[in-house]
Amino acid sequence: MSRPEQLAPAEVFYNETESRKYTNNTRIQHIQAKMTLRALELLNLPKDTANFILDIGCGSGLSGEILTEEGDMWIGMDISPDMLATALDREVEGDLLLADIGNGIPFRAGTFDAVISISAIQWLCNADTSNADPKRRLLRFFNTLYASLKRGGKVAAQFYPMNDNQLDQIQSAAKVAGFQGGVVIDDPESKKNKKYYLVLSAGTPDVQINLEGVVMDAPTKERKLNKKQMKLMETRKDYIQRKKEVMKRRGKSVANDSKFTARKRRPRF
Repeated sequence: MSRPEQLAPAEVFYNETESRKYTNNTRIQHIQAKMTLRALELLNLPKDTANFILDIGCGSGLSGEILTEEGDMWIGMDISPDMLATALDREVEGDLLLADIGNGIPFRAGTFDAVISISAIQWLCNADTSNADPKRRLLRFFNTLYASLKRGGKVAAQFYPMNDNQLDQIQSAAKVAGFQGGVVIDDPESKKNKKYYLVLSAGTPDVQINLEGVVMDAPTKERKLNKKQMKLMETRKDYIQRKKEVMKRRGKSVANDSKFTARKRRPRF
């Protein structure tokens, strides 16, 4: 059976008919609720205050209803107009935004306490148009997602990677953006019930992510990385350290480099 992302772009696949069929399916409702509750469990958010959460790929608001029941405030983003129209018909509590997450998260820095996403981010790995570059879309998404979170803000995104390459792409882009964390796998031995959750934090959170009893960092095939791939995967801190070591090997230091040396002022007469 073909996966939805292999059939058509999300905004095309989830038309009015498909949106209502998806939303009214009791089995899907149950699975969506279960995965949303699992994402919230991994986030381990404070219970004494209402959290402000971004729901990425909110669809018709099935996951948003769980957030409302938990007492949280939320905003939902989705690329499908018909999915959002269905959410409006259902009178969900959250605010809704029609947007392509591959173009970035269009909110001010430090807006959200946390982010959840159910079955959405794997769409970023597709090149649905001739000018769509999955690598750039992933980097833009994670960079702007990082910026939209408060310091220590957390992300729990359930997704369906097609293969190890997609898994690597997603994890690498998150790491380059500055996120800490990894992939949690539920029921790793089950083909039918196996679930992937990307669990991240933007800095050190006040309340740690709940990782009890989970498997971190999904296994991928071992392979040698070329220099370009190694540079892509390094963090900003690693990049600065690598540049310093290169300068040191050349017998220079950043402080003495001519590019960083201040110009001497001419004496006044």
